[in-house]
Amino acid sequence: MVSEKLARRYAVAVYSLAREADAVDRVGDDLTTVAAVLEPDLAHAFFVAPVVDRTEKEGALLAAFGGKVGEIALHTLLLLVRKRREALLDALVAEYRKLQRAGRGEEPLTVTSARELSGADLNALVERLERRYRKKFDVAQIVDPGLIGGVRILMGDRRVDGTVAGRLDALARTLFADN
Repeated sequence: MVSEKLARRYAVAVYSLAREADAVDRVGDDLTTVAAVLEPDLAHAFFVAPVVDRTEKEGALLAAFGGKVGEIALHTLLLLVRKRREALLDALVAEYRKLQRAGRGEEPLTVTSARELSGADLNALVERLERRYRKKFDVAQIVDPGLIGGVRILMGDRRVDGTVAGRLDALARTLFADN
């Protein structure tokens, strides 16, 4: 089981180093790339396997990523190996991305719709939300044909459901609540 608290500690330390080096985005991109490369079953099994010698892992990481990713990201990987915390990598990347968004003053915003919104429609929606809530958003768009129509918005812990499927569910709950 991965400790989010521990991953956050590592992420805060890495973010602090990246900010001092003025390389916050580069380090975030490097960590994301490394996590994506190590995700396939064989590479991930090698990386997190406790039976594989640490020096062997370090050598493989240096061969695979040395010169291809920045020093901070590479040394973060090597530190995870030395401390036997390899399983924290994905959680560390997620926590780092949260710190990155917070540093830019952004919040995550997920827009889910039945079909992909045009760039103009998505921009207009985001601009209205930014004016209303006086915040900047890091936008992710998801297409879910099961929504039939409309848009579902998720801002942090706030959810706004303006979809046809959501309205039908609400109507069904109202109708069956009286029985």
